[in-house]
Order: sequence, then structure tokens, then C-alpha cells
Amino acid sequence: MVRVLATGTFEILHPGHLLYLEEAKKLGDELFVIVGRDVNVKKRKRMPIIPEEQRLKMVSALKVVDKAMLGSEKDMYEPLYSIKPDIIAIGYDQDFDERELERELRERGFNSKVIRIKKHNLNAFCKAEEIIKHISKSTGE
Repeated sequence: MVRVLATGTFEILHPGHLLYLEEAKKLGDELFVIVGRDVNVKKRKRMPIIPEEQRLKMVSALKVVDKAMLGSEKDMYEPLYSIKPDIIAIGYDQDFDERELERELRERGFNSKVIRIKKHNLNAFCKAEEIIKHISKSTGE
């Protein structure tokens, strides 16, 4: 069984998320998904609108996902010790250098292959930020 891991914030679940997860699932037999914790997302950008537990519930409900869980608040690699992924699928817009990530994984004892999912939907409503901007414009905020 080839175990694939995908990660993300999954803020305002949209078709781009589904495409990413469907493409990740094609890489193996089981798809595990780590949903970013509120505290970690806040460090990188704005505080999520939808709380982590609700985002986790939404991702867990997707048919393509075999198991979803919240990430670690302290170390992004922590959940990997229980998941033991063969492949880590990263999205086309995720800020990771594949080689650097593989090097870090090796140092931590993982032999996971990192694959960037390049396929994406160019629709403006396939990024949470664009959805938020559109809603703000529509409501005059």
C-alpha cells in the first residue's frame, strides 16, 4: 500500500482543494491529509475565518480522503511519525522547495518522495484569498 500525504490550510473549501486532493490520491492507495492548525496559519498570513476543527471536519468528509487530522502546533514533521508516508504531495502554490523538503525528511529518518501537484484550476474562485476579496467587494467592505 502506497501512502500519500497532502497538507494545507483548507480555508473555505473550494474546487482547487478538491483537484489537489484528487491528484494526490492518484499517486497511491491511501490519502492522508494534514489540516493546518490555526496558530500556524496565523503565523504565515491572516487568522483563518473557519476554525481548524471545522476545516478538519470538511476535509474528512471528502470521499477522496482516507484519513484527515490536524497538524502539530510545534513541529510540522511530528504527524509524519505515525503516518509514515511514502509520498508527500505538495500543491502548485505551496511554498516548499522539493529538494530542501526531501533533505529535511531524510535527516528525520523518512524516505518519502516529494511530488509537486502541478495541475490546478485557473478559476479565480479556486483560491480562498480570491473568494474573500470577491465577497468583500460584493458586500462593500
